[in-house]
Amino acid sequence: MKKHDFDKHIDRRGSGALKWDGLEERYGSPDLSAMWVADMDFEVCPAIIDALRRRLDHPVLGYALTPDSYWQSIIEWLDRRHGFKVSREELTFTPGVVKGLALAVNFFSREGDKIVIQQPVYHPFRMVIEGNNRVAVNNPLIDRGDHYEMDIAGLREIVDREKPRMMVLCNPHNPIGIQWDRETLAEVGRIARENGMVVVSDEIHGDLMLNGRRHLPMAAVNDDTAAVTVTLGAPSKTFNIPGMVSSWIVVKNPKLREPFFHWLECNEFNEAPMPATLAAEAAYRNGEEWLGQLLEYIEGNVDAIDSFCRERIPKLKVYRPQASFLVWLDCRALGMSHERLIDLFVREARLALNDGAMFGDEGAGFMRLNIASPRAEVIKAMERIEKAINNHGL
Repeated sequence: MKKHDFDKHIDRRGSGALKWDGLEERYGSPDLSAMWVADMDFEVCPAIIDALRRRLDHPVLGYALTPDSYWQSIIEWLDRRHGFKVSREELTFTPGVVKGLALAVNFFSREGDKIVIQQPVYHPFRMVIEGNNRVAVNNPLIDRGDHYEMDIAGLREIVDREKPRMMVLCNPHNPIGIQWDRETLAEVGRIARENGMVVVSDEIHGDLMLNGRRHLPMAAVNDDTAAVTVTLGAPSKTFNIPGMVSSWIVVKNPKLREPFFHWLECNEFNEAPMPATLAAEAAYRNGEEWLGQLLEYIEGNVDAIDSFCRERIPKLKVYRPQASFLVWLDCRALGMSHERLIDLFVREARLALNDGAMFGDEGAGFMRLNIASPRAEVIKAMERIEKAINNHGL
């Protein structure tokens, strides 16, 4: 087994990387450590690079067929990793999960329709809904102090009162890193089916389960969930290839699937470009060993920052993610306004993080930290946070 070096420092500046070359535009300074947007500072799985290089050895880049082996690689991956049984007819391509969400919003709802989200949550959910002249209705998660729960009673009330056409689910949840349990997902499915509501489930972090947990796809829970769910997924977060914009959609229910997939096909929204299919198939067929080592490394980074905060910055509370490389930091014990908190992290600690309020008002007082970097860089970032806090005597 080849040992992959996740401690290797890679200078991404000047490569056109949004995470690093976009710092000045987004944060007002290029001289920050980038720990915000959800991509990784690790080398991509070598099997992916090798597949792309082999194809580029051919001098013609014409129209490309999407091979059956591409679809089969996704089907086998979902079965092997998640026990999610998917047939070829239930699967199609989409050029990115957010684009897939936008396509579903435009097909399954009309202007003025209400769509449920659960804040604090990935901010493009609200942006896509409101940008397409729909109404986002918030069913906030319940903050229990040491964990979050879904407010099922509140969801029922919203559905009864607002009559939403759709719900957008994040499973596993971003930014908190929760894998929703079977009972919670079953209740969502029951509510949706009883009220004619479509559930679009963003499951892009499902391959990044930590500490031996297993991802549970919404559509795999029972007949109710299968009947109402449009599942969105991708290899992009898992294998650090978001630049390939390779994502997929699964719809089990033919009453939802057939008209939706027909519309996608008629408009060529589901035409897969050659680099995307090459990268995805290489990842799903040959990337499992690399992924296993990656997950172990990320688990070590979670342990490292959790221990660091407990021992040296006790006023910061780490919500340990069940999935992904994003850590939800509770900074409320510092007693700062949210604007002052951002200033502390960006101007004083010289770090670019996502501020919690980006994910909804419920995120005020929090920061989202991307720990998919060499451990030495993660610890260095924590030391800068510690120094900035200590300078305030906190």
